[in-house]
Amino acid sequence: MRFIMKISWDVEAGNALARKGTLASTVQSILADVKPEAAYFMAEDGKRGGILVVDITDASQIPALAEPWFLAANAKVEFLPAMRPEDLAKAGPSIEAAVKKYGGSR
Repeated sequence: MRFIMKISWDVEAGNALARKGTLASTVQSILADVKPEAAYFMAEDGKRGGILVVDITDASQIPALAEPWFLAANAKVEFLPAMRPEDLAKAGPSIEAAVKKYGGSR
């Protein structure tokens, strides 16, 4: 299943990596291990952050995806389930069933 992996790392931990000259190489190393479908980086809420798109087939994969960020940059990591348009289209019948059962007339 596809997930959006949202990462926000501690400013001081990021600064320490930057001062050592290892910020970029650390991120590249983690990305090589995690192998996301896509990766984007930005500042969010005054911190360094990133959004990765990852495929998780089993919950036991979550630590392998999150721990490098926790350990390297004291990061906060969130996992958000995500759908492509074709996934949403496949969900149409279950949405319609929920509307019939719970939608009532409003």
